[in-house]
Amino acid sequence: MPAVIGYHEVKDTDHWLASPRREEFFGPLGVTGIRTFVDPQQPNRVAVLMEVPDMDAVAAAMETQAAADAMEHDGVLAETLVMLVEA
Repeated sequence: MPAVIGYHEVKDTDHWLASPRREEFFGPLGVTGIRTFVDPQQPNRVAVLMEVPDMDAVAAAMETQAAADAMEHDGVLAETLVMLVEA
């Protein structure tokens, strides 16, 4: 199961950290071990580290309206999203 890091900028870091949407969105896809990180030099830049059992399922889910809605709710600036997959 590869580890995946997704990093991006957010409008409100405190709101993003407190949001349950990550678990709600990724949980049904079997994603586990979700951990959050904040850049101390640029606090609106954040990251998520997670274990992903099916990259194809997550990639497909990220293209849905549900993903867009979750990112909007969390204040994610979608155009800044970068995903890194463990090699």
